[in-house]
Amino acid sequence: MDLRKLKTLIDLVSESNVSELEITEAEGKVRIVKSGGAVVQQYVPAPVAAPVAAPAAAPVAELPAPPAAAAPTGHIVKSPMVGTFYRSSSPGAKAFVEVGSQVKEGETVCIIEAMKILNEIEADKSGTVTRILGENGQAVEYGQPLFVIE
Repeated sequence: MDLRKLKTLIDLVSESNVSELEITEAEGKVRIVKSGGAVVQQYVPAPVAAPVAAPAAAPVAELPAPPAAAAPTGHIVKSPMVGTFYRSSSPGAKAFVEVGSQVKEGETVCIIEAMKILNEIEADKSGTVTRILGENGQAVEYGQPLFVIE
């Protein structure tokens, strides 16, 4: 955006009753905010487009989409909290469940440590564990899928 245009916009905002002005153009986005008599501006340049033409000598091979992009089918057990995911009660212990394990509703499937407290997460549906989506020791978010039960 042109400096003269920016100066004009700043002057207009400071002389008017407008407290905030945001303008988006092809070159970028400008946001001008009047706070306590002073005018503050923020400029975000538009992303530069990459050249469209590719060299003819280098053919481009398309990569297949990663399999993780597909949504898992079946009942999904989600994390009820933010914390660290553990598949077993201690580092050397056997995992609560494996792929193919039969689980009953209310049975412990993993532990999530949050604020130094170990929280047992229970299956909310009976069935067979078909996928384990969490990695041992991995940080998990609220609502993040952990297991698929069918």
